[in-house]
Amino acid sequence: MTTSDANKVLKQIEHKSKGIKFKKHNLPKDRKFGKLTKKCRRCGRTGAHISKYGLNLCRQCFRDVALELGFKKFS
Repeated sequence: MTTSDANKVLKQIEHKSKGIKFKKHNLPKDRKFGKLTKKCRRCGRTGAHISKYGLNLCRQCFRDVALELGFKKFS
């Protein structure tokens, strides 16, 4: 269940007593660790994340801006 789906259901049942129990068990929780906590600054992707030197970019975005950042390609 995505966040938007949970919010739609919550609007429908919030006036009922079931709303409190629904919030407790079905709303997405804040992530403290794991793959989804780190996102690319440019595009928002979560996979292939480069956080070294505080870059916080995915590998695809890093390839686009690497020369502007001062990285050199050696091959």
